[in-house]
Amino acid sequence: MKIIPEDKARQGRWGRHGLRILIAALLLAFVAWGIAEIYGEMIDTNTPAEQDQAPAG
Repeated sequence: MKIIPEDKARQGRWGRHGLRILIAALLLAFVAWGIAEIYGEMIDTNTPAEQDQAPAG
């Protein structure tokens, strides 16, 4: 059986590829957050207008 040192037995190191993936995930999270904010504002502005038009009884 061959003994391999710990530093050579690793799968790989964090390099540019890992950094790109992390940056892309962060950008996608910001895009999703922005879409959720815009959608939330649209819902918030439409709700009071519908309540004001309720018939008085």
